Amino acid sequence: MSEQHTTRPPLPPFTRESAIEKVRLAEDGWNSRDPAKVVLAYSPETKWRNRAEFVTGRAECQAFLERKWKKELDYRLIKEMWAFTENVIAVRFAYEWHDDSGNWFRSYGNENWEFGPDGLMTRRYACINDLPIAEADRKYHWPLGRRPDDHPGLSDLGL
Repeated sequence: MSEQHTTRPPLPPFTRESAIEKVRLAEDGWNSRDPAKVVLAYSPETKWRNRAEFVTGRAECQAFLERKWKKELDYRLIKEMWAFTENVIAVRFAYEWHDDSGNWFRSYGNENWEFGPDGLMTRRYACINDLPIAEADRKYHWPLGRRPDDHPGLSDLGL
């Protein structure tokens, strides 16, 4: 995996508009379910806490995402900016997925992100809770990949 270090606009300091754009770009990346692509938005020395798992650096993050998307099938995610400062963004999110037995879940959570001046994320702290749902209760039905622009967001869906 390349440890290339480039800039990733929008760059801090964030405005409300650029923070919202940064969140949507992150959502789009994660909905690609392409671990090698997703980790390029993070600094080479990034630090994550995801639930009770701690990972450091792009290689560990990529391995984490590969494991994640082998377990969380038909993954679809919506993120929403909650708050921001110059180089920090707080996000709330919900995603839907099923396991290999066909059991559906909606996972809810919050993330705190910190960015370097190059726009790469240096720290990501995620707290996540999984709610079993019936397949009939799913709210995310777009084709796998990027959420369509006209699909409701979290607040619109009452989540």
